[in-house]
Amino acid sequence: MKNINNKKIILASQSPRRKELLEQACIMFDIKPSNIDEASIKENNPEKLVKTLSHLKAVDIAQKYPDAWVLGADTIVCLDKLIFEKPDSKKDAAHMLQALSSRVHTVFTGFSLCCLNKNKTIIDIAKTQVYFKKLSKKEINWYISTNEYADKAGAYAIQGKGACLIKKINGSYTNVVGLPMCEVVQYLIAENIIR
Repeated sequence: MKNINNKKIILASQSPRRKELLEQACIMFDIKPSNIDEASIKENNPEKLVKTLSHLKAVDIAQKYPDAWVLGADTIVCLDKLIFEKPDSKKDAAHMLQALSSRVHTVFTGFSLCCLNKNKTIIDIAKTQVYFKKLSKKEINWYISTNEYADKAGAYAIQGKGACLIKKINGSYTNVVGLPMCEVVQYLIAENIIR
């Protein structure tokens, strides 16, 4: 695989989905997961929440590696004004999927790029509308039995078996996976981080 990096990049996340998306784009990077306490951030506005969390994650790691460009990200699912993060049980996942059934929800991913020694920070957001089909109880039980819901915002994975639950999307597919690659790569190129 060709290394297209010009500068060192660190991904401040242990998400296997984000790792895979960056690898698919032939971007070389290190992984240094942030350990910020996400639960301590009290914010009801989904756009502000994901921007704040992505920035805090990036800065947390950038303080340890001030010469590197650090990429932080945070993804949530929002139905009306209700924020769905990662389910904490099968029962919680079933409630989320039932609520999403036959509805249109929005996936928000905030992402931040920062390099402390360059005194440069970029914070942006991507939004995608996801249209769920009407889910029967059997379909919900089948999906939960796959255990794919675990560790996924909104209790589903569009890149996996969760694709069977979705009629269509309006916006970035990779945003729903966990990192809006169109926007991220645009900034990486604009800042000469990759070329």
